[in-house]
Amino acid sequence: MRKKDDITFNCSGIGLGGLLAVVFITLRLTGYIDWSWWWVLAPIWIPWVMVLIVSAITGFFFLMAKWTRKF
Repeated sequence: MRKKDDITFNCSGIGLGGLLAVVFITLRLTGYIDWSWWWVLAPIWIPWVMVLIVSAITGFFFLMAKWTRKF
């Protein structure tokens, strides 16, 4: 049995990036834009690249902090 104060959020849907990807793919397939497929699919891959870059920078700073503590 759930307590009265329990609040559950259910987030689902396509999101802005997914919507842009669908729109760009549709425009590309119908011939309205002649962009490279790299740019058409950019709303899908750019967020992953950003996550990788932030993770790499964070990892670098953690390694530098650990390395400087040794000396």
